Amino acid sequence: MIYLFEDFELDTARVELRTNGVAIAIEPQVFALLCFLVESRDRVATKEEIVARVWNGRVISDSAIASRIKSARRALGDDGGAQRLIRTIHGIGFRFVADVRLAATRIESIAPTAETAPDTDRSQAVETSRPSIAVLPFRLLGAADPQFSIGDALPHDLITELSRLRWLFVIARGSSFRFRGAEPDVGRVRTALNVRYCLSGVVEIHHSAMIISVELSDAEDSGVVWSERFRTQASAVHEIREEIVRAVINALELQIPLNEARRARLKSPERLDAWSAYHLGLHHMYRFNKADNSVATALFERAAAMEPGFARAYAGLSFTHFQSAFLSYADNVSEAANLAQRAAEQSLERDPVDPFGNFTMGRAFWLCGDLDASLPWLERANALNPNYAQAKYSRAWAQALLGNAASSRANVDEALALSPLDPLLYGMFGVRAFSHLVMGESAEAAEWAERAARSPGAHALIEMIAVLAHGLNGNDARAKAWARSARARVCDLNKAAFLRAFPFRDQLMLKRVSDELERFGF
Repeated sequence: MIYLFEDFELDTARVELRTNGVAIAIEPQVFALLCFLVESRDRVATKEEIVARVWNGRVISDSAIASRIKSARRALGDDGGAQRLIRTIHGIGFRFVADVRLAATRIESIAPTAETAPDTDRSQAVETSRPSIAVLPFRLLGAADPQFSIGDALPHDLITELSRLRWLFVIARGSSFRFRGAEPDVGRVRTALNVRYCLSGVVEIHHSAMIISVELSDAEDSGVVWSERFRTQASAVHEIREEIVRAVINALELQIPLNEARRARLKSPERLDAWSAYHLGLHHMYRFNKADNSVATALFERAAAMEPGFARAYAGLSFTHFQSAFLSYADNVSEAANLAQRAAEQSLERDPVDPFGNFTMGRAFWLCGDLDASLPWLERANALNPNYAQAKYSRAWAQALLGNAASSRANVDEALALSPLDPLLYGMFGVRAFSHLVMGESAEAAEWAERAARSPGAHALIEMIAVLAHGLNGNDARAKAWARSARARVCDLNKAAFLRAFPFRDQLMLKRVSDELERFGF
């Protein structure tokens, strides 16, 4: 990735900072710090996050952070007085405030033409199929009972659940279970079954204990994409089978799209097929800033143009138009909201039982304040995929604003358990804070709101939740700090924007929120 700002280029692949094409000498830690600040430019990067990213969480002094910040400013021709590019948010952290462009945005403007059409040679052919996976029978080590079935039972359950993910092509059990016995040769599996991914596992029995190791491999290069190990008592394995399957499914829903985006970035722009464009769009979509949201929109539009029947491309468009309206990226918020709803409708016209399409339709109703109408669509998304964490979180969001704190908390807690590394984690924490506010539990609300505002991807409206929660909890100093941070990110942020995004149904709660935001200058 190459980030462009003023006369500078920040090249993460080459680990170079350049000005007018000339590399600037910079220490590795300073480069890492600068990358983190640029990547987090739509929010304040806290000192704790900087320590975790640059020093891997080691205990270091504030003076060490200050020294690296000073070096980064010096490399950019900035200083602590001017703070032209790197701004200090006292009591919280630092924020990169320059306008940043992505050099990668040029790929979206390339439309397929006769001149750019891919070579018809087989070695250069564009892949057009969606990701595919073979789940192999798990190898059994140390089992005393030859009839012990877990080595087949878990993969069978995984095949059943993975088949519910409509973006993933799953090889049937009758074919994948032919690869039984010794450690699988991923290359042979790929050749025989024509798959992009291979999921394998080992079940080890030691006396009464059982260890289940699961590994996802990229069949193209046999590299390990993800792995996990589960421990349990052999006698209890069937009781927690569902829990293991759920954990694996949710990991794959995150890891396969991430790997697909990585593969797409390695392709030349003219060879991006619809699925590659879609997954690269997801990568930008979850960065939660205006520039990346625009890139994602262009990629989803390209995917839809290449494959007009591609339902998920339209669901992605609905998601990015939602962001444009919800976060006021668009000059005309009402138009962006209409585009979000229309794209969700187009997705469902092409595939009415896709969970992502139903999810985006449910969220589209948020934008017009019709929370009651959103719930059936979100519930349908979870009926189609019970492990869909973002749909559960979205239901919790609507329920909290409708005043149903108990149901909201149950759904958001399940979402957090299903997807502890979700791109929308900041929103899940924010909803948890709302559920406590509705219950009048201001101390707990402040704790969850703080976690929300500090999470990756958190935007200015999330920081306003922290202002609200800390204010109601009597911690005016912390509320003022988050208010400064929110205004630094969006100078014209106000109470009306917050209440448009979070339309509380209960009038008493609405007044409490309104009065508290006014108290802190919103």
